[in-house]
Amino acid sequence: MSRSTRPAPSPAPSPRTRVRRLPERAHYDAGTVAAIVDAAMICTVAFQIDGEVHAIPTIHWREGEHLYIHGAKASRMLKALTAGEACVTIALADGLVLARSAMHHSMNYRSVVIYGRFEPVIDPAYKLAGLRTFIEGLYPGRWDTLRPISDKELNATTLLRIALDEASAKVRDWGVKDDAEDLDWPVWAGVIPLRTVAGEPVTEADSVGREVPPTCFD
Repeated sequence: MSRSTRPAPSPAPSPRTRVRRLPERAHYDAGTVAAIVDAAMICTVAFQIDGEVHAIPTIHWREGEHLYIHGAKASRMLKALTAGEACVTIALADGLVLARSAMHHSMNYRSVVIYGRFEPVIDPAYKLAGLRTFIEGLYPGRWDTLRPISDKELNATTLLRIALDEASAKVRDWGVKDDAEDLDWPVWAGVIPLRTVAGEPVTEADSVGREVPPTCFD
């Protein structure tokens, strides 16, 4: 969709989520935010410990109106996230935009910024269901084929979630924007799309199973 035909964005959910730089690229609707969260596998979580700022990449998934992360119960990051505010960012590169001028080169992308506070998922049944959603999202149908998670493993795992109600998205999805006087410059101009693809599977030598399971990239 071009910039000229895109509908006006809904209002920002809070002052800190309002996009100030290039606001015409902003999206505040839940559908756009959720779609970008779902399309990415890794987010970056920013938080503070003793006044020092940290930003840690981690795998994530979405259920409904929450983004989930998990890790070891001993994780310093996961402990800190339940004690204070956090900011979660996601970015996906969709295309290289090659213009006739170096200064007009750009990139098509989708990004999300989420503010809020993580809360723990305590109930073991909900934790197990959340981990199933995580595995099934990456490897459809695989959960039921795996050795069941033990109570000890589940107890040693922390599952956190953050609401998506204070989030903004930013998207660039169009072509080259060159100055009129540069249009006749004799170089190629256009967009080179980018996408993530799965490579050739490498089977472990001692793997009893020999059939490669499907993934979210299939």
